[in-house]
Amino acid sequence: MIHRRSLLKCGAGALAAAAAVMRTGGVSAGETPAFAPQPGPWRSFEIRTRVELPTSKGAARAWVPTPSFAADEWTRPGETRFTGNADASDRIDGPVGMVVAEWRSGAETPVLEVVSRVSTRDRAVAPDGGGAGLSAEDRAKYVAATRLIPTDGVVARRAAEIVGSRTDDREKAEAIYQWVVENTHRDAKVRGCGLGDVATMLESGNLGGKCADINALYVGLARAAGLPARDVYGIRVAPSRFGYKSLGANSETITKAQHCRAEVWLDGVGWFPVDPADVRKVALEEPPTKLALDDPKVLAARKALFGSWETNWLAYNDAHDVKLPGSQTGPLGFFMYPQAETVAGLLDCLDPDTFRYAITAREVTA
Repeated sequence: MIHRRSLLKCGAGALAAAAAVMRTGGVSAGETPAFAPQPGPWRSFEIRTRVELPTSKGAARAWVPTPSFAADEWTRPGETRFTGNADASDRIDGPVGMVVAEWRSGAETPVLEVVSRVSTRDRAVAPDGGGAGLSAEDRAKYVAATRLIPTDGVVARRAAEIVGSRTDDREKAEAIYQWVVENTHRDAKVRGCGLGDVATMLESGNLGGKCADINALYVGLARAAGLPARDVYGIRVAPSRFGYKSLGANSETITKAQHCRAEVWLDGVGWFPVDPADVRKVALEEPPTKLALDDPKVLAARKALFGSWETNWLAYNDAHDVKLPGSQTGPLGFFMYPQAETVAGLLDCLDPDTFRYAITAREVTA
């Protein structure tokens, strides 16, 4: 029965060049706005996820993430509704929102469709702005280790090397950001968004990956340095209005547009947005592709993505080690993709053609 639950521091030359890029108009002076997200009008989006499972002789289940991460200044989840031919289905509210469906004795083409709405706007955090305090409970939660993000061993050693003698939290946060940008790379061969196995990355010396790897590395190093930090898992829903082809959903079909971001807590400021993974995405993928870190497009992204986000993206949750209700398998490292399970086990969520799920997004005005 399913129940409802209500731097190494960047060189001075690079930083100066980044500042110059921003002063002279950003990515393409005279053509697109400078990459400088600022809070503005709210936008609303509708996201539709349709799951069609293979016919199963036994029981089958599906779990679809829904926007449940709320932050008054930049994201407000709305209603979720769902339809399908399941024997039992329900919406689970809470920190890890989802719709769960169960087909108890098999069905021809099990189908579940989930439609959610969410409102977002760009964000930019002033480095010296006021901010509410972080509770002791949340501080403990966001400096704790997870299964894939330990905070001891090689992670602690590397964090100590990066932070050095710095004592100011913002300086620590920026040193880690610059180190991650400088030392990682986006690896197009990695499936999906990656695994986020931070210790393996550091132990192997292979710092290539995608957003769930690179931003998890930031979170792990920050936590090991004593800074509360978290990954926020979501999906891109619209093109970038700053002209970055690599940083937006460029069609209504967003089945493979999942993206996670990161935040670090700074006392007196609050949750501070960072996204070193998208800096590396710009370097690899932004036309004409394979850009150097001193390319103006990369420099502009590097500057903007320490302290601001363009929120053409919606957030699902910030959860790690997620146990799916009713699942026979162990916890997921994170929950950003639709999941399904039959008598044969958990299906491959990174193969949406075999698993047969599709996600679309559209902007709505009412």
